Amino acid sequence: MRRVRCARALLLCALACGTARADGAGPVWTLHRPGHGTVYVAGSVHVLDVARSALPSGFETAWREAEQVVMEIDMDDLDPGVAATFVATHGRFTDGETLRSLLGPERFARLDGATRALGLPLDSVAPLEPWAVALALTQLQLLKLGLDPNHGVEQQLTAWARRDGKPLTGLETVEDQLGALDGLSYPDQARFLELTVDEGDTMAGELDRLLRAWRDADTATLERLLLDEFARMPTLYGPLVTDRNHRWLPQIEALTARDDDTLVVVGALHLVGPEGLLALLRKRGFTPELLGEAILTPQ
Repeated sequence: MRRVRCARALLLCALACGTARADGAGPVWTLHRPGHGTVYVAGSVHVLDVARSALPSGFETAWREAEQVVMEIDMDDLDPGVAATFVATHGRFTDGETLRSLLGPERFARLDGATRALGLPLDSVAPLEPWAVALALTQLQLLKLGLDPNHGVEQQLTAWARRDGKPLTGLETVEDQLGALDGLSYPDQARFLELTVDEGDTMAGELDRLLRAWRDADTATLERLLLDEFARMPTLYGPLVTDRNHRWLPQIEALTARDDDTLVVVGALHLVGPEGLLALLRKRGFTPELLGEAILTPQ
């Protein structure tokens, strides 16, 4: 997902049970079921800049061992037109509502100033529902900071998969992802867009802290920062994170019954918290272990 608070949160991951360091291996965990292969679960950063695009060593280790790769969506067969079609079909007002009437004068004026500052005429997005406008703004904000999905974890691993001929599949579709936003009520969408506008000025500093913590596998810092991201709007957490985690859990669990090794790569917030994938896997009897020489300090 691409959005200021949510996108920053989904960029990165944390381990809910305590502090961990892996000597540069990064946020990659292993799952073992006796008599079967290994599943590597990695927290991804969806966008990176060129200077920080080199992946932590844990990703390379997991890549060498894995026979297949599973991401949130199948990046290898991704059709860019699917997202555009979804927005055109589902992301436009059809009931007489408008951005101006939904946001009100004050929020609409702030939105107008934010879009102008990014070179995006408000008229060009005025027919869109707030969630779609928030996505457009976030993409421009990230690009302004030098962050590009083309340098993100998923894009790099997709290129590796094509190079090495490894099969790549997805846990869900683009329609599933965008549908989670489209399903928000208009008031929640308006709040979503408001946060996107208001936090544009502080985005650079917060992203720097998050990216450093992600690369260092500083899970205590990541957990604190990432869970705080949703504290201001908890209604987003369910459809964007928790609900999807529960849909993915059976698919990941099934991978542990295979005889070959698999690398699973998901947006990083999906690994943190009491409803994060790592906690859910523990409840199912698994013991995720941080790749490398980890030091775990239970809270």
